[in-house]
Amino acid sequence: MSAKEKSLKENNSETHLEWTSHPFLDFPKTSWLLILFFIGMGIVLWRVTVVRWDQPIYYFLGVGILFFGTITYFIPTHYSFEEYKIVIHYWLFKMERRYTEFGCYYSDKKGVMLSTFKTPRRLDPFRGLNVRFSKEQSEKEELFEILERKIGNRK
Repeated sequence: MSAKEKSLKENNSETHLEWTSHPFLDFPKTSWLLILFFIGMGIVLWRVTVVRWDQPIYYFLGVGILFFGTITYFIPTHYSFEEYKIVIHYWLFKMERRYTEFGCYYSDKKGVMLSTFKTPRRLDPFRGLNVRFSKEQSEKEELFEILERKIGNRK
């Protein structure tokens, strides 16, 4: 099979499982705490950067870094598990990762971490892929079945 045929086959693969996760709406108590934290940090940043330093550019830079560092919490994320790859749609971005990139997976209370290593490592949040469940977690069992078939190394 040529590379072109293989690519065409992968792009036309069927979807086995898909759902949308929106933590901002799913967890209102946590969302309110996060908003209060942002307000508090905004006040502290204002006092330090604008009042004390007289440098408002640092205020906007700090607030921007704080907000964009947590942007995936505020926007819905659509997960689609296909035959050969995982497709993640954020608000403006689409990311595709092949199952062969991952060496193991392990779960926590709100999702699954797909690790690029054979055992869990500290670099997983940077190199791996964190998949969040929906609030009902109705996709959890089927997701574990798919990951067992495709990756097979549950830790």
